[in-house]
Amino acid sequence: MRICALTTLALFLAVSAVFADDEITLESVPPVVVKTVPEAGTSDVDASTSEIRVTFSKAMTDGSWSWSTLSKESFPEVQGKPSYMKDERTCVLPVKLQPEKTYAIWINSDKFRNFKDASGVPAVPYLLVFKTSR
Repeated sequence: MRICALTTLALFLAVSAVFADDEITLESVPPVVVKTVPEAGTSDVDASTSEIRVTFSKAMTDGSWSWSTLSKESFPEVQGKPSYMKDERTCVLPVKLQPEKTYAIWINSDKFRNFKDASGVPAVPYLLVFKTSR
């Protein structure tokens, strides 16, 4: 996780430098994850859950996403193509989950940054981690 901390610091410094002299507005900053289903850190997710949803702070570019692996073992089995809901902010990934398993999924990452807002600005990487129950 040291790499993750360094990446977060580098991203913070880069964003800070860009906006140091400019007014910060909702429109000028990169999109961020505001909600996930399942919620990050949840340890009793029903294994029959058939989709993962991530909601961003802005409208996003349709057909563009980066559901990325932390490890092959912690990434869910994908059961179809991701898609955005009508709100253009929530992306849905159809999955098949296993009971009593911890999942870790990057929403964007250092290498993959295809979750982008309507202006083409990549979302800040977010690590979604949850565990299923029996």
